[in-house]
This record gives sequence, structure tokens and C-alpha cells, in this order.
Amino acid sequence: MTDWYWIRHGPTHEKSFVGWRDVPADLSDQSLIDQLANFLPSNAVVVSSDLIRSVTTADALANGRRRLTNEPNLREFNFGDWDGKHWADVAESDPKLSRDYWGKPGDVIAPNGESWNMAAARARPVVDRLGAAHACIIAVAHFGIILTQVQRALGVSAYECLAHKIDNYSVTHLSENNGLWTVNYINKLP
Repeated sequence: MTDWYWIRHGPTHEKSFVGWRDVPADLSDQSLIDQLANFLPSNAVVVSSDLIRSVTTADALANGRRRLTNEPNLREFNFGDWDGKHWADVAESDPKLSRDYWGKPGDVIAPNGESWNMAAARARPVVDRLGAAHACIIAVAHFGIILTQVQRALGVSAYECLAHKIDNYSVTHLSENNGLWTVNYINKLP
């Protein structure tokens, strides 16, 4: 059995799409970081995506725990040409595609980016490999990747999964036992 504690990285304060752009997290709330680090299991290993906002958040939460190599395939969705643009600008320049990307998630691809299903397929082998090797994992990642794992655990559509909120610093606890997934809680703040 593997317990996964998915943490969304610290806030970036960006007001635009942030996918593979490497923007830093604001880690100034040391009290909240300490509270979260103390809430998480001490016997867990810590892994993160390779984007700086996840790396620095994971480093801040490691707190003496074993830190694994950063995993590029745990990056946020690749928003392609939309990355760095404000949501309103994307909706105005490509209203149908931007509406479909969120309203019919799955195979809809951002221009020069990836779809929900592509991101989920990218993350799945990493989750399977790490889950086979470790009993307790703290994974610092991104809104989209965390939701792909919630979708996997719940066995629901991507659209249904988008109803869940994933706040910065929130904990989503999933458990896997011989291929059977359990959702313990989603978006819990310490």
C-alpha cells in the first residue's frame, strides 16, 4: 500500500496561465509552511515536479525527510501558446477552444500544448514507479496533475474532476493498494 500526500506548490501570484513557464512560488508564509510540514507524515519521502515553484516548496517541506529526484513528468499541464496569457485574452482570441478545453476536458489540446489526457498519461508512469518503490510519498506538484490523480482514484470523468478545488499548500491524500485507489480527502488545508 502507498499513501500519497499531494501538495499544490506555494502561490505564484500570476494572473495568467502558468503551465511550463518556470515562475517562482511565494514562500514567505513560514508559519503556514511549518504547520504543513508538521502535519505531513515524518516517514514519507518527498518528490516534486522540476519546475521551481514545486522544487522550492518541496525543499521547504522536506524538513529532514528523504528528498527524491525532481520529476519532469509531474509538471503542470503544458498550456502551449496560452502560457503567460490572461484567461480573458485566451477566451477572446479563441472562444470555442478555450471553452472546450475546460468544458470538455480530455482530448482537447491547447495550441502547441497538451490535453488533460496527455498530461495524465505523462504522470501515470511516474506515479506507478514511485508507488511501487515507496510506502508513503509527499508529492509537490500542480493543480492539473493533482486533479489527474484524483480522477484516477475516483474513476470519474475529467469534467467531473474539475469540480474539485486544489488550493496552494493544500493536501490531497490518496491511497493505492494493489491497483485499488482510495480518496481519503481532497484540498485539505493544515
